[in-house]
Amino acid sequence: MTPSMLTLAPEAKAAWVEYHNEIEKELASGGELYDVRDVASKSADNVARLATLFQIFEHGMGSAVRVEFVEAASRITAWHLNEARRFFGELALPAELADVARLDTWLIDYCRREQTYLVPVAKLQQGGPGGLRSKASIEAALRELEELGRARLVRDGKKKMVAVNPWLLSKEGNNGAC
Repeated sequence: MTPSMLTLAPEAKAAWVEYHNEIEKELASGGELYDVRDVASKSADNVARLATLFQIFEHGMGSAVRVEFVEAASRITAWHLNEARRFFGELALPAELADVARLDTWLIDYCRREQTYLVPVAKLQQGGPGGLRSKASIEAALRELEELGRARLVRDGKKKMVAVNPWLLSKEGNNGAC
């Protein structure tokens, strides 16, 4: 078997080199990807592999890999790098802070999905983030979120609700994390 070799079109190669250089810059000490170096160092290679697969699926083996496939592969790979950072970042956090981060993410996702800024505490206990079903763990995480100005406990008659800071649900607050 002799594998076929596909090349990158000039614009595709330029996009790949740009992606590669950005990743390399962030791998340095103090860079955003320093803590996930082992995953990030393979990222540019994965972009080339994915882009090649996209090219083959769309156009077969006959032509050079196009720039739009490199760009699509870059977006997918960048998403996975961000997930790796989030995942490994949570592992590195003390358990209490990991609970706060999980609750914060869950609350924001819930509010966006339900188009509200109020979450019943009962909903947290029934289907909230894993590991945060007990009253004590929820209250401890909520106290921390309240100190950070991200959420607060409110009463609506007899019901306890978590009020999420509406700014976090806006476009400007989209990048807000604990």
